[in-house]
Amino acid sequence: MGTYTAEIDWQRGDARFTDNRYSRAHTWRFDGGVVVPASSSPHSVRVPFSNPDNVDPEEAFVAALSSCHMLTFLWLCAKEGYCVDAYRDAAEGRMVEIAPGREAVTEVTLQPEVVFARTQPPDDAIVERLHHEAHEQCYLANSVRTAITVRGTWRLAG
Repeated sequence: MGTYTAEIDWQRGDARFTDNRYSRAHTWRFDGGVVVPASSSPHSVRVPFSNPDNVDPEEAFVAALSSCHMLTFLWLCAKEGYCVDAYRDAAEGRMVEIAPGREAVTEVTLQPEVVFARTQPPDDAIVERLHHEAHEQCYLANSVRTAITVRGTWRLAG
């Protein structure tokens, strides 16, 4: 339990603004000191008014859900004595129109590839259960209405 903060900083510069031709590039600052260059998605606002090199909120949303799932999964594995050597996810979010003029990320698919150490490896049913429990206990998954699907794979190291 706690309070989480982020500082968002955007400056108009010399753009007119009311003509809608201003940069959407901005920065995110977090309490640990990390500064992340951010922007609107180029899928929403065309370049040069968005910066495709920066993180956009939709990507960050997908990454946050993936990261939360991974951290919960790793915690559960450690708690049950399963040693994870590596975890990689190619998460994907899907934006759709939910009403005229309104869009939402309605689905996120997590595709974790987990590598377990050869000592006391789990079986398929255990890995599936661990992913299910991780999803049930993930703070962010519990915080959103987006449907989150986990399609993971796993293997032994070596």
